[in-house]
Amino acid sequence: MRGLLQDDAATADAYLAWWQLAGVDSAIGESPVNWLRPVAARPVTMTAAVIAAPVVEKPQTLESFLAWLANDPAQPERRWAGAQIAPTGPAQAALMVVTDLPDPADIGEGRLLADRAGMLFDAMLRAIGLDRDAIHLASLFTARPPGGMVEASDLAHAADRMRAHVALAQPHRLLLLGDRTIRALMPTDGGTSPDSLRQFNHDGGIVPAIATFHPRLLLTQPAAKAECWRTLQSLIEETRP
Repeated sequence: MRGLLQDDAATADAYLAWWQLAGVDSAIGESPVNWLRPVAARPVTMTAAVIAAPVVEKPQTLESFLAWLANDPAQPERRWAGAQIAPTGPAQAALMVVTDLPDPADIGEGRLLADRAGMLFDAMLRAIGLDRDAIHLASLFTARPPGGMVEASDLAHAADRMRAHVALAQPHRLLLLGDRTIRALMPTDGGTSPDSLRQFNHDGGIVPAIATFHPRLLLTQPAAKAECWRTLQSLIEETRP
């Protein structure tokens, strides 16, 4: 019996020692505590208040915008390895074409819409009476991220600066290529056909815009070419000088 009592005492001592290590050194305090009461929110002081991020003023000319796009360290492209591909073409062009980002073949050739996709794109332009020299060509991102994947925050940033880009480039019409570009710049509300001219809102006003498949998709899904041609037909007359 004595051995059992000694074992029980040792167990009790070990139990109390455990609670002491946990920070509980007494079973009864001087005043009652309501452990179920909600925790009172700490008052927000001015020092703890969230300070709004400074508003970055965008360049006011196309030339300064392109320099800012290429050199500003805050742009998402600065985080990615690889060369950048700058927008090309004149301001106030009959048509501005916007794609999502450079393809691997574009990086190799140093220009947007290169290789087989570029050949198909050039054919699309000829079908509406234009060539590359007559258009302003740009991409949402000037470099290619790893795996071609972009974060939602970066896409929102690219869409915002593209609206400024369009305002400064002042094209007569806008053509968006590819699903990612369309979702970023001109999401459909279900009430407008995607192959009809719509009004694109940019920082300086509005411009008629239309969207179609990216040439890279047309190469893998030739059946989509008929729908693409119907889209381009709406631009034939409007984009002639």
